[in-house]
Amino acid sequence: MDCIFCNIVSGKIPARKIHETLKSIAFLDAFPLIKGHTLVIPKTHYTKIQEMTESDNADLFETVRILTGKIERLAPSSLVAVHNGKESGQEIPHVHVHIIPRRQEDGAGPVHSMFTKRPKLSDGELAEIENILKK
Repeated sequence: MDCIFCNIVSGKIPARKIHETLKSIAFLDAFPLIKGHTLVIPKTHYTKIQEMTESDNADLFETVRILTGKIERLAPSSLVAVHNGKESGQEIPHVHVHIIPRRQEDGAGPVHSMFTKRPKLSDGELAEIENILKK
């Protein structure tokens, strides 16, 4: 497989690395949405979060936690986002977490603004979803 993020991990493709552990790496997005847009990836190739080992997951999200505070040196808030699969908007099939500095005037809006066709669910439908997710 020819994965751009795996090639960054191996050093075949250069990146502006800002943090690295034994299991994860963080670098500035090559096509940033805003100044400081950072990606955090596991060094092991996984397509979706649920495929990750517990230790890789813990390392990845600890790195996200640490870097979020640093990225907020650039703006008062941040957006932390994961597209988990192609249908959710994941463009590169390697787990990656976006940390995006946010300012009120950046024009991006809340995550709820992404969904223009929001469902109106009945109590029965909510109960059904609740039961599926509890199993």
